[in-house]
Amino acid sequence: MKVTEGKKIYFASDNHLGIPNAKSSLIREKKFVKWLDTIKVDAHSIYLLGDLFDFWFEYKTVVPKGFTRVLGKIAEIADSGIPIYFFTGNHDMWVRDYFQSELGVKVITKPQQFEINEKSFFIGHGDGLGPGDTSYKLMKKFVTNNRLFKWMFRWVHPDIGVWLGQFLSKEKKIMSAKKDIGDVENQWLTQYCRKKLESNNYNYFLFGHSHIPVELELNSESKYINLGDWITHFTYAEFDGNELTLKTYRG
Repeated sequence: MKVTEGKKIYFASDNHLGIPNAKSSLIREKKFVKWLDTIKVDAHSIYLLGDLFDFWFEYKTVVPKGFTRVLGKIAEIADSGIPIYFFTGNHDMWVRDYFQSELGVKVITKPQQFEINEKSFFIGHGDGLGPGDTSYKLMKKFVTNNRLFKWMFRWVHPDIGVWLGQFLSKEKKIMSAKKDIGDVENQWLTQYCRKKLESNNYNYFLFGHSHIPVELELNSESKYINLGDWITHFTYAEFDGNELTLKTYRG
């Protein structure tokens, strides 16, 4: 992939739209839409690294109510020809085909490597990576790969299913992976990045999930960036074709 001069790639993660309530969520949603309006002017592509919603489940003909502004803006940008990549997080892992068919977004369910301007990027949401959080890893494997479980859930009336999903998505509930927010050098994701560097060379690691903005030099050629969130930090990353930097939206 080649980023031409004057164009940029943008990365954001962890909006958790829907919490703590509809009123507060709408304020954050409008701010995020304003940011999308700002970056679409020079965006080569946009990467959303998961947990856009605090809970998302697609029935065959029904999706959760709300989020009209952000979904419409994403569709508008995609329709303009700007590629948008959405990495599913632990709160919106049950994306089916709505993003692709209605919004024109490419959905990615696992961490993936990209070559951009001869630089190697390793990108993902970040949940379940590195050591620790064994119970969540087992739960995720069961929930995401079990067709019977998802088929049974779709038979639950949406009013009940969405309520149940929202309950399970809250902190300390089954769908919420632990967020290792201790010393940056010892965090699971930092350890994961260093382990990956033992067998492959990557210029940039990009994750979300922890909600804590991080910009860490792993060695002279490799950097780990955690995108923070759009709840309290409103942080994002920008690649100008040469350098990747972590920034804060002040709008």
